[in-house]
Amino acid sequence: MTAEEGHSGAQYLAGSPVRVAILRALREEPRRPAEVTDAVDATRTTVQRILAGFRERDWVVKRDAAYCVTPTGRRVHDAYETLLTEVERGDRYGGFAAGVERVGVDFPAGGLPDSDLTVASDRNPLAAVNRLTELLREHRDTEIRAVSPVVIQQFNEAAAAALDDGASVQLIIDRDVADTSVTEFEPATDRALDDDAAEVYVSAEPIGYGLFRCGDVACVTAYDERNNPRCVLESTDETVVDWVDETFAALREDATSLSAVVERV
Repeated sequence: MTAEEGHSGAQYLAGSPVRVAILRALREEPRRPAEVTDAVDATRTTVQRILAGFRERDWVVKRDAAYCVTPTGRRVHDAYETLLTEVERGDRYGGFAAGVERVGVDFPAGGLPDSDLTVASDRNPLAAVNRLTELLREHRDTEIRAVSPVVIQQFNEAAAAALDDGASVQLIIDRDVADTSVTEFEPATDRALDDDAAEVYVSAEPIGYGLFRCGDVACVTAYDERNNPRCVLESTDETVVDWVDETFAALREDATSLSAVVERV
């Protein structure tokens, strides 16, 4: 089969939801035309026409008055279902993927299927901020590691509460965030400098995404062009957890302590 023929077959199947439904029904079990009609809620004429099309492509055969899916038909069905799943996943995770790709983050695609996603919207523009704050509050007595390209009062308050409850916090920010913290959030900056449980590091390079790591949870936050948190992906999947740990370690290795930066301000 040529690529053109394959494309034609894909177009034929995707061109009608009824065709997909019929192939799915036959993939489950052999059926007579009347049984197919009942299963997919289509007219008998439509079903007969589609079954004829499937037979022309060797996706089904007729045996004892019932239509059975061939091995080729099963592969076509399964491949199409996989494609639908990936397209649906692309719709759901597309904004997150575009956000991290825009700033050059090489996030592992294999981590998407088993991850939860919180997305800000026009109706709930603070959804991502609120979810990150919830995560800070849920892990207030343990070790927290985070990376942030912004300074937000809500985050500062949640981090301070976590420190009060006995958590240790390691935070990596960039120079713009450090300067903003010094000039506009002096109490939080003083707490970061004076509290032994708080370690803040400043990256020499701009940061365009967020990380959060605590317990068995790892998160990656995608920001828009205005540095507003838009999508929070959270997961306990090993692929995501390992990637977040490795990325944090690499950023930490190249960063400078906040105290050293503040002394030069």
